[in-house]
Amino acid sequence: MRLHDLPADDDFVLAGRPLRPGTPLERTCRFAEDVWRLDPGVLQQHATTLVLDFTTVPARYRMQAKQLCHAMLSGPLPAGEKRQNIASVHRVFGNVRIFLQWLDSGRAVAGRPPRLDLAALTGQDLADFYRYLLGLPGTLVRDYGRAGVRMLWRYRSRLSDPLLTDPGLVDSWTPRSGRGENSTDRIPESVLGPLITWALRFVDQFAPDVLTAQQHQRDYHARARVGRRNGQENGVAAALRSFLDSHMRHARPLPGNQGHPNMQVIAVEIGCSVSVLHQRYRDCIRQAADTVGVTDYVWTNTPIHGLLDGAPWINDIALHLPSRQHRLQSVRKLARMLHIACYIVIAFLSGMRDCEIKHLRRGSVTAVRDADGRAYRWTVTSLAFKGETDPVGALATWVVGQPAARAVGVLEQLQPTTQPLLFAPLPHGTTASRPDRAQATGVTNHYLNDFRTWINNYCATHGRDDHIPLINGLVRTRLTTRQFRRTLAWFIARRPDGSIAGAIQYRHLSVQMFEGYAGTSDSGFRAEVEAEQALARGEHLLAMTDAHEHAGLAGPAAEEAARRLGDFAATARFSGTVLTDARRLERLMRRHDPAIYPGTFATCVFNPDKALCQQHRDTRGTTHPIVGNCQPLECANVALTADNLDALQLELDQITAELSARPGLPPLLVHRLRDRHEQITQYLDRHAQESSTS
Repeated sequence: MRLHDLPADDDFVLAGRPLRPGTPLERTCRFAEDVWRLDPGVLQQHATTLVLDFTTVPARYRMQAKQLCHAMLSGPLPAGEKRQNIASVHRVFGNVRIFLQWLDSGRAVAGRPPRLDLAALTGQDLADFYRYLLGLPGTLVRDYGRAGVRMLWRYRSRLSDPLLTDPGLVDSWTPRSGRGENSTDRIPESVLGPLITWALRFVDQFAPDVLTAQQHQRDYHARARVGRRNGQENGVAAALRSFLDSHMRHARPLPGNQGHPNMQVIAVEIGCSVSVLHQRYRDCIRQAADTVGVTDYVWTNTPIHGLLDGAPWINDIALHLPSRQHRLQSVRKLARMLHIACYIVIAFLSGMRDCEIKHLRRGSVTAVRDADGRAYRWTVTSLAFKGETDPVGALATWVVGQPAARAVGVLEQLQPTTQPLLFAPLPHGTTASRPDRAQATGVTNHYLNDFRTWINNYCATHGRDDHIPLINGLVRTRLTTRQFRRTLAWFIARRPDGSIAGAIQYRHLSVQMFEGYAGTSDSGFRAEVEAEQALARGEHLLAMTDAHEHAGLAGPAAEEAARRLGDFAATARFSGTVLTDARRLERLMRRHDPAIYPGTFATCVFNPDKALCQQHRDTRGTTHPIVGNCQPLECANVALTADNLDALQLELDQITAELSARPGLPPLLVHRLRDRHEQITQYLDRHAQESSTS
């Protein structure tokens, strides 16, 4: 590298990058400093503090680490490289530090003097480093450690001591797996079911009570601020006498705290400072408490309207953080649980990334309505960052269901009206000092697991059995924000044409990208989906043969269906397959699949030469029909069960009702419905007779 290309000590490391509003470049870090604060260049609202602390890098390699990070942040880029985002630079710094610390330890080459210069390193040195990484726990450490070395190679032209050995050419340097695999664990269905159920309960049933209690708390704090300014005794005696007389008359305990009257709450109730009560009225308050007692804690005393199994879900909500036995019931705790419940509903039912959810603002939901004003589709607008050229983010829209739209509405009530960010820290939380920022991902992960703990404690306290079970039997397995998008992808991809729908909802550029997100073919994702679908189909077909339904089929392929199902049942009986033995059934379907696909309006007896639908190949190369594109009234592969005939009759009845409805339909639609009515009627007349005579 030429001397004049080296960064100068006074160079700003964030030069040329967009900065947060109100942050001048002159207040950002310079190259000579050993600690670089990157916050001014972090534009996402939920991002945590990012610092590059070069004092943690061995002194002999500190300059190379600085030169690498400066080049990635704002310096001239090597040919073919793109500007890294700040989070990526922070991650690379940690990876490179692992390598440089190992080099400095003198363990680079066993039995020989260590090479200290990067330019002197050989493939053997990199192989030694890889063997060192293999001894560390966790595959991420191994991958990230190698990633740091690769960045030193890619940016070698920007270093005064460049790495001259290409890690990709080292024989023992295992390359990373191909791009597209997503290793994030899905949330098991046994966990997802109760988790979503409880989240929806909070959004739809508990939210009004929590919001009312939170407003009560806000009013309390507003009155407390006024009372603190009222240090005079004017009217205090009369107000206190009225307050105590009311409690005495109704035998209602005074607000308490750990067995004593809560002087702060009483001061707020009568509108004075607490010091006045302590100085002049402590004795009369204690006398009243001896008569009527005190509450175990200060409750909001707001009516509870939410029901769970026909009974109020909670007896009352505590005003402050109460003692341990009532901690499930505090306003602060329940508001936080409602906040994270809204996150769960939105995250799972939208497929949005955590950063996209964290940038939701008031008014982000739009309802699309029909001519009668009924909403039938909801969209949510936020900022997208991944794949966008603008670091500030680009406006993007996602189609969501009504539950997610309701969750956004709850968030708009949960946050103060002056707070535009829906996932800003709640004002009574510990992070309320930064209301202009969204909740960090790590904090959300903590609250997700706190929500699971709250649910399980609630179930244990109330003797309920709908708790959230352990994940794979492990107590310490944690829920993370990444899992919701991954899990939703799994469910979408299992539906007919799900990969296409997933690519649209996830804003991926191709179906292959979505399948890679949900899990690549190599990872077993598609094969796993196909195996599950085959098992479900096998169980259904065996149930048909057990009930002898295959003997009463109608339709052009009824005879072929009866033959195939008969052979399938005989093979199953011969191999000893039972419905509860999934492994045997899977083997049976793999070897003797009758290629029969039950559907709503038809049962497909698949013959690719006669099929009118589109077809696809599975991971084993076997051709299957796309049942969602079935044309039951025209295809020669159709067999009809009694359920199929009932479904066709139901559609016929619905068409009849639409044709007789008033006001009348447009002429073109009437013409099409009448044609459809006639086709189904003729089809049923022809094949219902076959079913009754067979």
